[in-house]
Amino acid sequence: MTAGRDDFLAQVDVSRETLAQLDVYADLLTKWNPRINLVAPATLPDLWSRHFLDSAQLLECIYAPPNTWVDLGAGAGFPGLVVAMLANDRGWPTEFTLIESDQRKAAFLRTVLRATDIKATVLTDRIDAVAPLNSDIVSARALTDLTGLLHYCEIHLSPAGTAIFPKGRRFEGELTKALETYRFHCEKVPSKTDQGAVILKITEIERV
Repeated sequence: MTAGRDDFLAQVDVSRETLAQLDVYADLLTKWNPRINLVAPATLPDLWSRHFLDSAQLLECIYAPPNTWVDLGAGAGFPGLVVAMLANDRGWPTEFTLIESDQRKAAFLRTVLRATDIKATVLTDRIDAVAPLNSDIVSARALTDLTGLLHYCEIHLSPAGTAIFPKGRRFEGELTKALETYRFHCEKVPSKTDQGAVILKITEIERV
């Protein structure tokens, strides 16, 4: 895990305070994971590159601090909680909302927020049961296919907002399927952590 941490620090500029917060986060995740399976156990040795760095790269898709950011199906906090920590490090005024329907995972998220003194709202409910949030940014990682994600964007993304979704190497198939139901503008940003994977930056979403 040390090598992964060093690689993270080589690519992400953070203050000592934020690094300490990330260390607390990593320790808590390692302690909680055997009880509630926040991430696949096999990925824990690569936590800093597989999860932290993979989440951190989403910030590079944003050119100005948004007012609001909603992370769907937040789970263990990837990408939303990592992004909230880095945004706080940069002095962004962004208000973060993490939606997670699983009570135990939501409890984990709140525990990390308390332990690191990071401000974010955790909503424990189904995504489609939460009142529309009209957010500037909507993100999600490993939640559902792109068509399903765009449906959630209809609920929670502002008309002028941006959706940011990390996707694996089979993303082209998801794009093709989604275009059967939606029109949208999509920018494909190459992933720094997985060759062939991308971050889909999506705007102007409309139903066909």
